[in-house]
Amino acid sequence: MVLQKVAEEGHLELTDTLIDDNNMSIKTSVTIDIRYQPMDGTGGMWSDGEFLDVPDDRDGMFAFETDSLLSGQSHGSGTSPGRSLQGSIPTFRKAGRGVFSAMKLGKAKSSKDDHKRGDEPAILEMEDLDKKAMRLAGMLEPDTISLASVTAVTTNVSNKRSKPDIKMEPSSGRPVDYQISITVIEARQLIGLNMDPVVCVEVGDDKKYTSMKESTNCPYYNEYFVFDFHVPPDVMFDKIIKLSVIHSKNLLRSGTLVGTFKMDVGTVYSQPEHQFYHKWAILSDPDDITAGCKGYVKCDIAVVGKGDNIKTPHKANETDEDDIEGNLLLPEGIPAERQWARFYVKIHRAEGLPKMNTSIMANVKKAFIGENRDLVDPYVQVQFSGQKGKTSVQKSSYEPIWNEQVIFTELFPPLCKRIKVQIRDSDKVNDVAIGTHFIDLRKISNDGDKGFLPTLGPAWVNMYGSTRQYTLMDEHQDLNDGLGEGVSFRARLLISVAVEILDTTSPEIICSTDVQVEPVSNISESATGKMEEFFLFGSFLEATMIDRKIGDKPISFEITIGNYGNHIDGVSKSSSVKKKKKEGEDQEEENELIQNSSEDEADEDADLTSVSSTPPMKPFITDRNYFHLPYFEKKPCVYIKSWWQDQRRRLYNSNMMDKIADKLEEGLNDVQEVIKTEKAFPERRLRGVLEELSIGCSRYVTLANKDVNLAGRTKLDRERLKSCMREMDSMGQQAKQIRTQVKKNTVKEKLKLAQNFLQRLRFLADEPQHSIPDVFIWMMSNNKRIAYARIPSKDILYSVVDEETGKDCGKVKAVFLKLPGKKGFGPAGWTVQAKLELYLWLGLNKSRKNFLHGLPNGFEEIRATKMGHGLPPVTLVYDMKQVFQLRAHMYQARSLFAADSSGLSDPFARVFFSSQSQVTEVLNETLCPTWDQLLVFDDVELFGEATELRDDPPIIVVEFYDQDTVGKAEFIGRTFAKPIIKMRDEPYGPPRFPPQLEYYQIYRGNSIAGELLAAFELLQIPFDAEEIRRALIAVHDFAVPQIKVGQGGRADLPPLEGPTDSERGPILPVPLGIRPVLSRYRIEVLFWGLRDLKRINLAQVDRPRVDIECAGRGVQSALIQNYKKNPNFSTLVKWFEVDLPENELLHPPLNIRVVDCRAFGRYILVGSHAVSTLRHFIYSPPDKSCNNWATAAKLMNGYMVLTNGCSQARSSPSLSSRTFSRPAGDVSVSLEAEPPIRKMDTVVKLDAMSDAVVKVDMNEDESDKEKKKKKKKKKGGAEEEEETDERVLDWWSKYFASIETLKENLRSQEAAQAEAEEREDLEIAAEAADIRPDDLHLKGSKMKERFKEKKSSKQKRSQAADGSEKRPPKARVDELVVYNRELESEYGNFEDWLHTFNLYRGKAGDDDEHALDDDRIVGRFKGSLCMYKVPLSQEITREAGYDPNMGMFQSIPHNDPIHVLVRVYVVRATDLHPADINGKADPYVVIKLGKSEVKDKENYISKQLNPVFGKSFDIEATFPMESMLTVSVYDWDLVGTDDLIGETKIDLENRFYSKFRATCGIASNYSMHGYNIWRDPMKPSQILAKLCKEGKIDGPHYGPGGKVKVANRIFTGATEIEDENGLKKQTEEHLALSVLNHWEEIPRVGCKLVPEHVETRPLLNPDKPGIEQGRLEMWVDMFPMDMPAPGPAIDISPRKPKRYELRVIIWNTDEVILEDDDYFTGEKSSDIFVRGWLKGQQEDKQDTDVHYHSLTGEGNFNWRFVFPFDYLVAEEKIIISKKESMFSWDETEYKIPPRLTMQVWDADHFSADDFLGAIELDLNRFPRGAKTAKQCNLDMIRNEQELPTISIFKQKRVKGWWPFVARDENDEMELTGKVEAELHLVTAEEAEKSPVGLGRNEPDPLEKPNRPDTTFLWFLSPLKAIRYLVCNRYKWLIIKIVLALLLLIMIGLFLYSMPGYLVKKLLGA
Repeated sequence: MVLQKVAEEGHLELTDTLIDDNNMSIKTSVTIDIRYQPMDGTGGMWSDGEFLDVPDDRDGMFAFETDSLLSGQSHGSGTSPGRSLQGSIPTFRKAGRGVFSAMKLGKAKSSKDDHKRGDEPAILEMEDLDKKAMRLAGMLEPDTISLASVTAVTTNVSNKRSKPDIKMEPSSGRPVDYQISITVIEARQLIGLNMDPVVCVEVGDDKKYTSMKESTNCPYYNEYFVFDFHVPPDVMFDKIIKLSVIHSKNLLRSGTLVGTFKMDVGTVYSQPEHQFYHKWAILSDPDDITAGCKGYVKCDIAVVGKGDNIKTPHKANETDEDDIEGNLLLPEGIPAERQWARFYVKIHRAEGLPKMNTSIMANVKKAFIGENRDLVDPYVQVQFSGQKGKTSVQKSSYEPIWNEQVIFTELFPPLCKRIKVQIRDSDKVNDVAIGTHFIDLRKISNDGDKGFLPTLGPAWVNMYGSTRQYTLMDEHQDLNDGLGEGVSFRARLLISVAVEILDTTSPEIICSTDVQVEPVSNISESATGKMEEFFLFGSFLEATMIDRKIGDKPISFEITIGNYGNHIDGVSKSSSVKKKKKEGEDQEEENELIQNSSEDEADEDADLTSVSSTPPMKPFITDRNYFHLPYFEKKPCVYIKSWWQDQRRRLYNSNMMDKIADKLEEGLNDVQEVIKTEKAFPERRLRGVLEELSIGCSRYVTLANKDVNLAGRTKLDRERLKSCMREMDSMGQQAKQIRTQVKKNTVKEKLKLAQNFLQRLRFLADEPQHSIPDVFIWMMSNNKRIAYARIPSKDILYSVVDEETGKDCGKVKAVFLKLPGKKGFGPAGWTVQAKLELYLWLGLNKSRKNFLHGLPNGFEEIRATKMGHGLPPVTLVYDMKQVFQLRAHMYQARSLFAADSSGLSDPFARVFFSSQSQVTEVLNETLCPTWDQLLVFDDVELFGEATELRDDPPIIVVEFYDQDTVGKAEFIGRTFAKPIIKMRDEPYGPPRFPPQLEYYQIYRGNSIAGELLAAFELLQIPFDAEEIRRALIAVHDFAVPQIKVGQGGRADLPPLEGPTDSERGPILPVPLGIRPVLSRYRIEVLFWGLRDLKRINLAQVDRPRVDIECAGRGVQSALIQNYKKNPNFSTLVKWFEVDLPENELLHPPLNIRVVDCRAFGRYILVGSHAVSTLRHFIYSPPDKSCNNWATAAKLMNGYMVLTNGCSQARSSPSLSSRTFSRPAGDVSVSLEAEPPIRKMDTVVKLDAMSDAVVKVDMNEDESDKEKKKKKKKKKGGAEEEEETDERVLDWWSKYFASIETLKENLRSQEAAQAEAEEREDLEIAAEAADIRPDDLHLKGSKMKERFKEKKSSKQKRSQAADGSEKRPPKARVDELVVYNRELESEYGNFEDWLHTFNLYRGKAGDDDEHALDDDRIVGRFKGSLCMYKVPLSQEITREAGYDPNMGMFQSIPHNDPIHVLVRVYVVRATDLHPADINGKADPYVVIKLGKSEVKDKENYISKQLNPVFGKSFDIEATFPMESMLTVSVYDWDLVGTDDLIGETKIDLENRFYSKFRATCGIASNYSMHGYNIWRDPMKPSQILAKLCKEGKIDGPHYGPGGKVKVANRIFTGATEIEDENGLKKQTEEHLALSVLNHWEEIPRVGCKLVPEHVETRPLLNPDKPGIEQGRLEMWVDMFPMDMPAPGPAIDISPRKPKRYELRVIIWNTDEVILEDDDYFTGEKSSDIFVRGWLKGQQEDKQDTDVHYHSLTGEGNFNWRFVFPFDYLVAEEKIIISKKESMFSWDETEYKIPPRLTMQVWDADHFSADDFLGAIELDLNRFPRGAKTAKQCNLDMIRNEQELPTISIFKQKRVKGWWPFVARDENDEMELTGKVEAELHLVTAEEAEKSPVGLGRNEPDPLEKPNRPDTTFLWFLSPLKAIRYLVCNRYKWLIIKIVLALLLLIMIGLFLYSMPGYLVKKLLGA
């Protein structure tokens, strides 16, 4: 890093802080001045052009590399004395570690290396200063032990080796259970007139439909659908969820599509909580993209994988009217207005396709037709957002050229993340996938201000899949479909992607969204980069751990890159290739040339044939399971030349980011270790990590900057580079920024932020445009492919710039081979097929000279014989060899998997190092073996130079097996370790030796399978020099095949102690300096009882006993004589003493075993449990000096005293089980220093000594609240409402009020959280601004926008929160606490002193998670532990009333059987999993306790998924026999058995005995009657007295003036109470209750008592483990039978709906639009009638009579509708019961919001009536009607939110004008009429007293409307019609016509008679 700078500038000053052994920076800093002069003659190294013949700089690729090369860096200049001369020294010593870590890594360097010093600036021979820090290089300090240190192996020290991968098994591709639940609540604003909408919900190919709602544009469904899947995650997340609304669908026709909404499952899963809740989906029409929004559907969508628990927001009465725009169903950051866009996927051509047909057919064809055809007919299929497009099929071509584009039209940004591109082979029978590639749109676009639309390529993508041999039935076909990791290269495809946003207004646009395929023009060869020749070199240094199944035949290894090097099935030679193309154009051709090494190539490397596989060799036996190949000093090598487009920059870019990310990850792991092991100063380490990150980022930016204006790159390359630089820059700034904020108490949250950085880095580093394909290593036996490893090509790519080099390039990497495809799942995938030590190097052929630099030094190259000098070696012969002794100190392992049916294992460990292995002894029947054994490996030969080995030894593999008497041992896990090395010239002594024990994580597959505590040291064995010299000479002359060196001086090694333990035989124990220091502990065990023991071998357990064992010592419980009669132990407490390590982290596990004592002295193991950490149970005496009692209380109970403004302390103490699980009197619970205090909470802290007064008026802020309420009322004025009547209130009022409070709290928490986030963002922004003013315009605008968005959402939210202000003030109702999870999780499982240990038996599941562990539970042991160092201080034992028999377990109740009345209240269930075909269930409750079972089958609730049960059940029980309560919900079936929907189990015993007093919740207020009556038979004062007596505290003393004193604390409260008759009496109960409600403030014994509550418990079904099947709200009260009997159970039966009648009088209409044209006159008129119904009762719709021939839109009706309905006031819902269909067995109950719909229609007799307009009024809040028709306008609907609303339930009678609206073609609302109506609401009783008639009928008839004469129907009274026509309309017309006719007749007559008349006159006749 620094070197380049030095070389460029010649001078550099470096300042850096030093670090201590914890890797924490300290205050001292060092400044170094580095100067640099090139050594003579080395400066001109590049000039002779042998290294880079600089190409015509068309694409400017190389300019960058040459700039940054160190202009003079001699490659083999100085060799240290010990080095052989062939080995050359790599230029950069370290794998991208910055200056920082350089300081930790001292290596002794000879002075000749001085010119390299720039690399390790700060190590000035620090060897002796601090060897620890160097050895660990960024790991933890060795003197304390980390818990299962993952970093132990992965931390890298020198540059010769790279990290091994720890997890083995591929996790993708394995099917998992998923459940998608979708609730369709309602739809609004659907476009269309008078529709009958149905919602279709589609997930993948499954469709489900809601019921149909008639003639409404805003249907309400509230229907719940569940889809279950068992598929791999990738498949699941690509499935499309599609919601479509269909109009008038029935059995015969499919209906017309209104609009659809699509989203992929992955989008939902990536939401917080994996769900969208109550969000509105925007519908759009796929056939008409110009149309805009087609309506909204409100829904909940949740995706649950196994083990996810979904927190559903509390389902209560949803009163807040939804603001649609603010709650759209879109992920955050996506704009609401999405535009249509075209996605163009261009498919150009493909190369390197495999054969897809058998060659037999081809040969037949060839015989007939005489031509040789390619055996594959490829086409490409592209899938995106549920649509598919295909290109044409190119017949018989291995190198098809398509040049076609597939066009998708989809909304942008799309909610589907991936485009799937698949090459398929067209076949007459069925098409098969050849290879699949997924394009992730998030990686090829950026949505920021300077972002870019998705774009890709033109670039080659590589496809991987199954092996290339063609078989008819390919077992790995799934791999070709993109499931799982491909095991072989299949083909590469040249594609590009572009997106164009459409302007939907332009006229020539195509409206439909169907997929189109069009041809595109060809692209030039050079568009994807210049062809370059690449060189891949590999050397196999070691091949061990070869599975014994394949060990009998010779084995060879093959390396391939693309099709190069693949000799078996790689090349499909194309028949159509014109021979001798221009060199480098056609790979396959090239490949052929290489393989046949044709002579006529005039290339200097013409003779370079690729050698891609090692010679076959017979393996040697290592041990029973594994073989190894004898690669001793001869290491086989392979090399391949290949031609690819030169797109290394992409890979370099990824590498730079990957390295920063690796370093960050390593640092974060360290920090977590430090926190986990509770060491000092995690914050310092985190600061160092962030500092490193910010330096890495800025370094990245400078390196990438040179890269910005290079040519020859795709648009994505340029844009990606810019956005990466921006991201990295801002990340660097933020890291700097956060570094300044890291304080001791913020470490954890800043660690989270840093982890976000890590995810961002990993995301950025993933390059979407591939270039060089990955490298595959296959183990071949008998020409068959057995096992493989896949190495990304970027990891081994070489660059001259150190940061850009791949992390494994030129390094030795331990590679584990695995089985391909599905074979690798499950147990087969756990075992290693082979372990290779492999050296790989990939780079341009021109820069080949460095390819051997990284190898361990000390070898000679052996080339193929006949060839020239330019060739790479075929073998390396090592002449340097070091001999070591490995000592493996195997101390113990814990939490191993159970491998036997008894639930235990017989474990032994096998340690592999190099080609040797050794085994520990087998320990029988334990999951936590303590072997305490030293394994010594003598004469381990390692090749290479001593110093290098010291820095980076090979890794040790430790495998764990379970010994079986028959068959082979079963694998139970594996871990890796690195030994600590002592060279022969180093002393064996501190600080490095003796080594410390460390924890190593054991894995099986991907699951963690335990931890190993061990230490490993590798000690070099000294020799005498003469022997070595002779041996070396012999090797040089090839006289001896192997170096034989006699035993040297073993004497120098630290001595091994002999086996101390005579019983164990020759087994060596772990020596003293290494094994932990022990001290004496006493462990007390509380034996309480055993529960739920299952049968063992079909026999019942009758006389069980518990054996406790820890570190070889133990104690047995008393025998339970008759388990059936009484499963509790007679002796409660026993103890034993044992020697345990001082260091708590090293404590061995404690084993609990239950055995059944049978006749004749036989014992049978029932089950066992291992307590892996005893730290929870360590007792530490209370601190006497603790004066602040609040902290004492905090320590006692593990939580701070938080009380809350509501009527309960709501900050429920959700403690970790750890804080709770301590026995009483134990104090050392560590918590964060400051408890998180919410705004709403008041924290009471008092001094222990003072007589402080805690004012607890009707509880903390209640009084303020009251004041506020009064104020509010005054302000409200008009909204003033009379106080709610006590008689009206019932338990449900209390419940709903509590839910409201719960919601408000959640809201205010959210708001507070958002506010905090915003503040932090602003701070970061501000500080960033301080740092980089020039960057502000970059960030400022974006920040501002983000804040705007946030603020707007914030305002909406706060409006929602203030909604309560506007609402009428809440009446004062006593509340209870609604917990939205089970009570146990709030109170640490009630394990405050009684713990439950599950007993396991049977094998552990091979599933990824421990999902199957529940099946292995065979019972539970109840008891507790307490351990302490033995001489215990006297104070405790001297205390009054100390019972020595009980030890630390003082004052616990006795465990004799006790009779209890259990009262179970079941309130309701939500979101049940549908059990019937119709997507519903008929649930009922079953309660089991011991032998008694209550079935409530006759009261099942028909077709409900959210049933309200509202029942209480009483059961009598006897603890301990019956203590497990099971509440199940079953589905009632008419025929067949009822199915279990889900069940929940409650351990009543722990609740009963808990000091939190969970028997009966403490109410917030005490009242003797009414809905809030006190439930407990003991009054508060009695409870308080009892608690004080038990806790031995002073009190209670009741004083005058409403005060009570308890333990020096004074509480106040009311002193009067009203009885039923309203008389006031004096009472102490309120006072006592106020103490109980604040009991947690009492010192020493105080804890939060369980309040009156409702808990929400998840229902689980054993058939679907881990997936919630719904939730149940309930609570349990328990009353001991020896106390006074409790009162009757509270009535919580569901509220009965109240019967109402709504009378609607339609008086008049006005301005109704005119639809009809008159037959005779063509005038516009309408025949108006009005229709009305209550939502959900469409079938009871009522119509007025028709007002015919309205010419003005006026209609007169005087018509009355009468709608009776049942209404639940509390929930604001109408209850409708109706049969779903004629076949339904019984009625289904629906709850629907009360909405009145009125529509205006135009009546037509011969055609369907025309719908004109409608209005829907929500009876709870609708706009007040206008006084006159003129004032009535559209705004009444448009601005519904702003206008004041009224409720018919309060007003009872309303009259006014309301507008009718409809939507025109452009989707705009238009006014289509006005109606004058009167709404009158009466209760059923009132309706009986004053009945009214329908229409205008009796009783109370309305008068006939005064309609104009014109309103009649013409064909019913034709004469009237004619009269009307004549008289009214055409009177004047007729008169005019008559006059005109008369005039005409007169003129006619005149003309007729005129001539005769004239003649007469003339003749004078």
